[in-house]
Amino acid sequence: MNVGKLIRLNRLFAHPSGRLCSVAVDHLVGYGPGMPAGLLHILKTLEAVAAARPDAVTIHKGMAASAWAPYAGRIPLIVQSSLMRVDDLAFEQIATPEEAVRLGAEAIAVAAFIRGESESAHLRVIADCVREAARFELPVICHIYPRRFDGGPHVSFAPEDIAWAARCAVEAGADVVKVPYCGDVAAHSQIVADCPVPVVAAGGPQTDTLEAALAMMSEVVQSGARGATIGRNIWGFERVTAAVEAFKAVIHDGMTARQAMESAGL
Repeated sequence: MNVGKLIRLNRLFAHPSGRLCSVAVDHLVGYGPGMPAGLLHILKTLEAVAAARPDAVTIHKGMAASAWAPYAGRIPLIVQSSLMRVDDLAFEQIATPEEAVRLGAEAIAVAAFIRGESESAHLRVIADCVREAARFELPVICHIYPRRFDGGPHVSFAPEDIAWAARCAVEAGADVVKVPYCGDVAAHSQIVADCPVPVVAAGGPQTDTLEAALAMMSEVVQSGARGATIGRNIWGFERVTAAVEAFKAVIHDGMTARQAMESAGL
């Protein structure tokens, strides 16, 4: 690994725990006019997220250019390059590694859905991004989700499917792999152990309570994963800053969900 890429990865995983607590606010394509408040009021959300100083924030290039200036150089930036939907109704790349570098990003994120007829096309997107990012020694974080198609396309949380997704991302050249948590600590531990690059967890579907999301994250940490990137289970709750602080307490300090909530004043 070239030192340029290593420097950028070390900035993302700079906490003494060696884990990443990142926040994603890159979900626009998944919603129509009825966007949740956390996405609709994006300036307020970014301000609240930044106040808790997460290890990184993932946003699309337009938001980075128009709304990230107050936090530039203060919090590591990850530029999301993909507009993807599980049903393939959206399947586009809207940012390049060069654009991410010009925006000051520490990494570029690329999303992919596997299984199904479009699997190879999704893997090609990852590989193309990796090839172009290599010119700039820019790390590629692959947000990869396995699909099942019974009753319509949906994300699978089966351990065997998640293991396949992680392997596909590594084979395509990703530097960090973000996959769903399978719901079983032992099974997820095996997925992490078999992956030669850092594995971080997706924040998951929004839970009914913040405590439930934090309890899931505690299991992610127990599995040996290198942290998580959380979206709606942070900006989907009213007290965004406190939610980030609680996730940091679980991911970095190994607190239980209840302990983390108390430490964040929740």
